[in-house]
Amino acid sequence: MLDGVSLDHLRVFIAAAEEGSFSAAGRKLRRAQSMVSELIANLEGQLGITLFDRAGRYPQLTAEGAVLLSDARGVVAGVNGMKARAKGMASGLEAELSVVVDVFFPINAIADAAREFRERFPAVPLRLYGEALGGAYKPVIDGRAALGIVGSLPIMPPNLISERLSGVAFLMVAASDHPLAGISGPIPKEELSRYTQLVLTDRSELSAGREFGVMSSSTWRLADLFVKHAFLLKGLGWGGMPMHTVEDDIAKGRLVELQIEDVPPGGLILQMSAAYPVAAPPGPAGRWLIERLRECPASASKRTGHE
Repeated sequence: MLDGVSLDHLRVFIAAAEEGSFSAAGRKLRRAQSMVSELIANLEGQLGITLFDRAGRYPQLTAEGAVLLSDARGVVAGVNGMKARAKGMASGLEAELSVVVDVFFPINAIADAAREFRERFPAVPLRLYGEALGGAYKPVIDGRAALGIVGSLPIMPPNLISERLSGVAFLMVAASDHPLAGISGPIPKEELSRYTQLVLTDRSELSAGREFGVMSSSTWRLADLFVKHAFLLKGLGWGGMPMHTVEDDIAKGRLVELQIEDVPPGGLILQMSAAYPVAAPPGPAGRWLIERLRECPASASKRTGHE
């Protein structure tokens, strides 16, 4: 029975859920409302599941529909990614490859890959930008970069495809003479709130209204990871840093990893991805760079066993 489920079914299902009504989905997809209703009903019949509660004025996702919506998005994204990769493979070599890299991604991994890139593609100039958080997506969205090595946002910007790379360990740290460094055992969050937290701010609007890892009511906002690192070393506050940027400081006693309530030892793992426009997938040079960076082991592996 499930063999009858098509990508068209899934795209209509996703549109209906995101737009909030069958008529709005029809307008988005340039389909008649009756066709949208028919395709949704057909999909429900194929799955044996009621996806929408139609009792009210507007259809509402059922609990089952909400679960299957995530699956539907994954299937459609996978097919879109396959089509984009095939399109990129069929294209000619790029005249130039511009890449924006999230500052959380290990710079040594980028440098190693760039050295090999120069040997493999000597005729392709490489242009690199460094940004943080949503700022790493903006050059790709604006067309200034063909490819982004980015962290995760709650919602992927429209018209972009992402491919998973390795994860990066993210630790909460403070200078060795900071009051929090002297606390043994897990530190309660109410204790953290007594001290200034140094927070990397997003220079884009993509994460507007959202906070990532902010645990203190007192914050200093910094737009540069290196400035944040310097401020941490001076004891001006505590905050999170990628493990690869502070492991030498921890080993030499300049910084201390804070054990925080509800945060696992060894820190959190931030998933990194390669992102590019659906309509402009990477060519051979960009595809090689993605696959090369995919081989990079997670910076957390030797401490946490995660990738």
